[in-house]
Amino acid sequence: MAAPSSSSATANVMLAIFEKKTVTVDLYRPLRQYIAFTYSEREAQNLEDDLLALKQMRSDLERPADSLPARRDLLQSYFKALCLVESRFPISPDRDHINSITFTWYDAFKQKQKAAQQNIHLEKAAVLFNLGAVYSQLGLSYDRSSVDGRRQAVQAFIAAAGAFAFLRDNAAMKASIGSSTTVDVSVECAGMLERLMLAQAQECVFENTIAKGSTAMVCTKIARQVGLYYEEAFAALNVAPLNQHFDRTWISHVQLKAALFYGEACYRYSLELHQKEEIAEEIARLKSGISALSEAKKSSKGAAAQILEAITKLETNLNRNLERAVKENDRVYLMRVPSPSTLPPIPAFSMVKSMLMNEVLDASKERMFSSLVPDSSAKALSRYTEMVDDIIRTQAEKLQQGSELARVRLKDMDLPDSILALEGNATLPTDLKEDVEAVQICGGPAGLEAELGQLMDLRRVNQELLVQTEELLQKEAREDAQFRSQFGTRWTRPQSSTLTKNLQDRLNRFAANLKQASESDARIDRSVKEHMALMSILDCRPIESALPNLARPIMSLDANEDAIVGALKQSLRQLETLGAQRAGLEDMLKEMKRKDDILPKLMTSTGSYEDLFRKEIAKYDNICEDIAQNIEAQEQLLLQIQAQNDQFAAIFNLEDYKASREKSYKQIAAAIAKFREIKENINEGLKFYVTLQDAITNIKQQCSDFAMTRNIQCREMIEDVQRQMAGLSFQDGKNNGAYSYPTPAGQPHQTQRATPQQQTDAVNVTNPSRPQAPYYQPPPPEQPAMPGYPHSLPPPYGSSTQQPPPPYHVAGPSPYPQQAQQQPPPSHEYGQPAYPGWRGPYYNNAHAQQPGSLPRPPYTIPGPYPPPHQSGYYKQQ
Repeated sequence: MAAPSSSSATANVMLAIFEKKTVTVDLYRPLRQYIAFTYSEREAQNLEDDLLALKQMRSDLERPADSLPARRDLLQSYFKALCLVESRFPISPDRDHINSITFTWYDAFKQKQKAAQQNIHLEKAAVLFNLGAVYSQLGLSYDRSSVDGRRQAVQAFIAAAGAFAFLRDNAAMKASIGSSTTVDVSVECAGMLERLMLAQAQECVFENTIAKGSTAMVCTKIARQVGLYYEEAFAALNVAPLNQHFDRTWISHVQLKAALFYGEACYRYSLELHQKEEIAEEIARLKSGISALSEAKKSSKGAAAQILEAITKLETNLNRNLERAVKENDRVYLMRVPSPSTLPPIPAFSMVKSMLMNEVLDASKERMFSSLVPDSSAKALSRYTEMVDDIIRTQAEKLQQGSELARVRLKDMDLPDSILALEGNATLPTDLKEDVEAVQICGGPAGLEAELGQLMDLRRVNQELLVQTEELLQKEAREDAQFRSQFGTRWTRPQSSTLTKNLQDRLNRFAANLKQASESDARIDRSVKEHMALMSILDCRPIESALPNLARPIMSLDANEDAIVGALKQSLRQLETLGAQRAGLEDMLKEMKRKDDILPKLMTSTGSYEDLFRKEIAKYDNICEDIAQNIEAQEQLLLQIQAQNDQFAAIFNLEDYKASREKSYKQIAAAIAKFREIKENINEGLKFYVTLQDAITNIKQQCSDFAMTRNIQCREMIEDVQRQMAGLSFQDGKNNGAYSYPTPAGQPHQTQRATPQQQTDAVNVTNPSRPQAPYYQPPPPEQPAMPGYPHSLPPPYGSSTQQPPPPYHVAGPSPYPQQAQQQPPPSHEYGQPAYPGWRGPYYNNAHAQQPGSLPRPPYTIPGPYPPPHQSGYYKQQ
């Protein structure tokens, strides 16, 4: 049932506060001089815009407002600017400070009184007072005859209450220090004004509640709270220093409003009691309301006529209901009416509270004067950063220790490996698994046989090259012996065996090295065959399939294995969840630290840094508590897992499984070690044969050059012997000898008689593009080869001396000439077979080899080497 309308709606007469007045103050010049003197003229020029903006805001503050919203915004912006100025510019009478600025403000209620101070506290207090005043004026400016208008008024009044509360808590005390001050910015006045604004906001809510037709009990609670707010304001107005400062009409207004809404609450409450047929209390409440209204009317001097009219109307309604209730009680209920003093308080409920102005007036995000950072703020920031770093470091260590503890405890219990093994998902240790994967990637044990095939092919190629080289020397020696037998003593050049002794010795050593290398190859082949059964475990894919699985017990007494395993799995999942939470908490810590920038707050703080530090550090308390709870929960869970694992181990006989698993681990490790040993030997063999091939190719080229030079000398010698025998003289360019011998294909036929010097030069002819020592001089002494399989092979092109390479792993300096001296450019033709079955042009007389040309490079394992299944350890040379 909707409550009957009372007369309170006509009493909607409220109070607004006028702004304080001030005098003109020049902030620009003193602040600019301070910046130029303390920092630099350049800094003052950079902050020119900020100084002008501050000057403009102060100038606008001194003029009347164009509109209330614009005035509100100006006051808020100027207060933020003052916070920034306070932390950067010391304004005080001190001679070292900015002592040329004096702020003067007049009292808002007694405008003949004024305060003048050389500090920024009075300026900030006055701006906050004016902000609350503007909000109160905004509240009165709305159309409070409509629901929406009253809602807007509520927001304005609670904002005014918030401004006065902020003044009371943050600026009033500082502004009251000193001899020059006014009552309107005192702590007592700010508190009274906050209560007054809340009363008016709650009154607007009450009017909307009546308009909506809410129940009598709801209206009672809201009306009673309106009365309580007015009573608190009235109590503050009746004590010093406010009792002698405010006009009598203010006090009467607040007193009548308090009585009016107490009576309204009694009236609404009596309606609720009447419905419940609690007639005795109804009568007592009505009498109490009438008494309060009668008492208030005695002090109604100066009060608004609307309020007095509302009180009279409400009093009439109370008397009418009282008369009705008394009649009903006398005729029907006959209840004893209690004394009003014995009644419990009427219930109240506040629908409003002061707006928090901390965010509205927060200057930490403002950029004005941001380049000015006093030393005190910088030091405070450094100290705070150390405090935060200490918290982050301590908590991060706790998280890491918690994770490490869980890992070690699970490893000691062989979890979760034993659970995985029971499910057929046994795992290898990470390092062992990585080694197995590396072996499988390079072909595994099966790939060793293919690489052995490469080794045999390279050995065969080297042997064929060696045979071809020996045949070159043998052919030249046969031709020399033939001519020496034919011409007898006339054949005066040195014998081939004398000149090729060094080359032949080197070829013999190559042959010896090849023989020893062949023996090494045979040992590798035997090792592969002997250990193939051991290494075959590495071919298992996945390798975990070679591991034993944990078997269920054959017989069970109570058949609770599944329950034990299920409980253990559940605990492990919970432990994993805790680990994920720790990772998230650590990320939260780092993110909080990254975003924790309190320098703007330090620059706008007007209180103790310690208070600010405690407030800011407190935001880490929740996450620290979460970390402590996580660690504690993990400890309890690990104890639970330990007990469950003991049951699991007893039922499933884990000890035997662990022994079998360790045996498999050792077998796999032994197979990997043997595979690596064989693989390393094969790789060394491949490198040896490639290096040896280069050395044989080099000496083969030398033998070819030697044979070509001997051919040229042979031809000239034949011509010289023929001339001696015939007693003839030949001219340059003629070719009519009676006896000649065939010359190698591709060589020019020279008819000019060679002088002894020319003969010597002919002997020393070599390919112009390949410098080489004369073959008629003894070669330099060579170091004997050092055979040995297990040693490392030196680089094939690291020494100036030339000697055949040893078989695998020879230590010491490289026996081969540098690459630039032994490997001809690939664009030249070559005169020897490069592969079995191939015959070059030198043997087939296909075309003439031009002087100055070089042979084609020897066999260097192109083509089929390495085969498609080669291992990753072998790289094409």
